[in-house]
Amino acid sequence: MAETEAEIKARKERERDELYALDISGVEWHCAPGTEEHEERVEIAYLPAGAVAMRSSLDPDTVLRYTEAEWRAFVLGARDGEFDLEPMAHNGGLEVQ
Repeated sequence: MAETEAEIKARKERERDELYALDISGVEWHCAPGTEEHEERVEIAYLPAGAVAMRSSLDPDTVLRYTEAEWRAFVLGARDGEFDLEPMAHNGGLEVQ
């Protein structure tokens, strides 16, 4: 039997609550290879059940957490170009005429 909309919402809230209740004080943070210690960079940590935590190296106390499904959707969207910026002068492209 398929979940109702209310059941899906309740399940997602439970998953989020469980994810944020995890103690991540001892996780190993990873960043892209080749980044320097003094540079701002995105760091990720792998959590149980395929979940992922993400933070900025300049603000390590602010941590976002994603379920496996959320992280998979993000990665697939990034690979597909879903988040690509339109080329503009402020992001390294040329101003559109």
